[in-house]
Amino acid sequence: MSDLDYADRSDFDDAERGFVAALSPAVIRTEDGRVIWDGEAYGFLDEDCPPSAHPSLWRQSQLCAKQGLFEVTEGIYQVRNLDLSNMTLVEGDTGVIVIDPLISAETAAASLALYREHRGDRPVTGLIYTHSHGDHFGGSRGVLPHGHAPVPVIAPAGFLEHAVAENVYAGGAMTRRAVYMYGAELEKGPAGHISAGLGITTSKGTITLVPPTVDITRTGQEETVDGVRIVFQMTPDTEAPSEMNFYFPDRRALCMAENATHNMHNILTLRGAVVRDTRIWAHYLNETIALFGDEVEVAFASHHWPTWGRERIVEHLAGQRDMWAYLHDQTLRMTNQGLTGPEIAERMELPPAVANRWANRGYYGSVSHNVKAIYQRYMGWFDGNPAHLWEHPPVEQARRFAADYGGVPALVAKGQEYAAAGDLRFAATLLGHAVFAAPDDTAARQALAGVYETLGHGAENGPWRNFYLMGAQELRGSIAHTALETTNPEMAMALTVDMLIDSLAIRIDGPRAWDEKLTMTWNLTDEGRTWHLLLSNGALTYRSTDTAPTAGGPAADLTLTLTKPQLLGILAGRGLDGVHVDGDPQVLATLVGLLDTPDPDFPIVTP
Repeated sequence: MSDLDYADRSDFDDAERGFVAALSPAVIRTEDGRVIWDGEAYGFLDEDCPPSAHPSLWRQSQLCAKQGLFEVTEGIYQVRNLDLSNMTLVEGDTGVIVIDPLISAETAAASLALYREHRGDRPVTGLIYTHSHGDHFGGSRGVLPHGHAPVPVIAPAGFLEHAVAENVYAGGAMTRRAVYMYGAELEKGPAGHISAGLGITTSKGTITLVPPTVDITRTGQEETVDGVRIVFQMTPDTEAPSEMNFYFPDRRALCMAENATHNMHNILTLRGAVVRDTRIWAHYLNETIALFGDEVEVAFASHHWPTWGRERIVEHLAGQRDMWAYLHDQTLRMTNQGLTGPEIAERMELPPAVANRWANRGYYGSVSHNVKAIYQRYMGWFDGNPAHLWEHPPVEQARRFAADYGGVPALVAKGQEYAAAGDLRFAATLLGHAVFAAPDDTAARQALAGVYETLGHGAENGPWRNFYLMGAQELRGSIAHTALETTNPEMAMALTVDMLIDSLAIRIDGPRAWDEKLTMTWNLTDEGRTWHLLLSNGALTYRSTDTAPTAGGPAADLTLTLTKPQLLGILAGRGLDGVHVDGDPQVLATLVGLLDTPDPDFPIVTP
């Protein structure tokens, strides 16, 4: 940390440049009055860094806390810190094009209102999604409400599939872990929540999705929206499976989506996701420099603040490129020498010229967990050591540790010894075993909570801090509630029928369904296709055809002829009214009765 130049104020200058106005007070509510964004709670960040925070993360949090409407360049504005992400507005001939409308419809509407207050009541004439993560599309109905005149909605190819799939297949677990990653329920203050590194935190409003109408399929594709020329660069499998950068040639402005922000990003987020590809990420950053580096004058992203000046922009992109390339190549070099992911993470050290760049610091991703993710991408969960091939699950391991240490009190005492000696990492391991061996042991829980709190206060990485502090909160008896709802009707309408069936399949309670066998046919009249479902040996499988089954073939136990909205109504428990039914309706009830109900509030650091 001694090599970090705290006297360098260029990031603060950039973060404040072009300021127009702030939202005051910075509190956003739902229609029923529920607070889903409270920027006023972070006023403490104006103070000097306290002992309860890492100075580097405190600095980043101060930068992320700068809020309001900012001019990026002539005709391009950003609203920052009214959600985790930024909303960018590009003025066209007759209105304004919105880029990435935040997480919640309420924060997006407030951001658009702030823009209009200072730039005029311009209509929204286009919407662009940079990529398929929820903080870049969830507020879409806040800028394009139902009944709005149709406008181009532009997204990279594959956007819809990836956007909705992430919120369906493992969405429950991801959303639950995101509560800990972003720390939204921690008390705001120097000892609690200060930011997530990528932004302050997530809003907790209404998630929506206006489906795209224009797909970007290739690099070099050019579109004109409301008189504004845009040149696109496809960057799949970088920060998201479906992502793109794009350039405004008439304004020499480059949107970097989430491919080059002012921190080290994640290769595998702590909430869970598909592992990203550092090799291809570095490749696309190199391509960006080649495509636009000779003429760009300002680069902005969907988080943090812009960078101005061609040389500084190229330096920023090259710094991130070299960071990803180095992590990728050196991880594989050491993998091929026989080291495992955790061993490589301990040895990995970035070159000083890369590591000491503020924009490469591990505020959101980290060298430690990114290296392990790169190893996982290539080698999987098994490190090759047979001792790790068939280990006991956590509770069984914990019981054995406790027995071998002479009981839970002895295990707690030994953990506290390690903590007192400064080895907080092993203290957390031992005390974690104590809690899993005896979840109701107050001494074990309090001791582990204290270790987590100390680790959190020392973390430079925002999500690490939040996970540690949320873990301490859970151990002290406060189970955080998962407030975000990612499975609302509008999100469901964006699912394909295949995805809807997949979402049912992963909820089948397999052991209870072992001895059940049933068949169903769904004729979707508005889709022009038929789906044939089979439950057999506890697995729900399906196939689809473009015609209804012909007479003479084996009849399904139940055939439903209906529309997709009717299907969604059935899955929401609204019955078969208006649906043409052939066969035994009890078949549907049997299937529904075999579905498991996810727990949105499952514990994370206790059994």
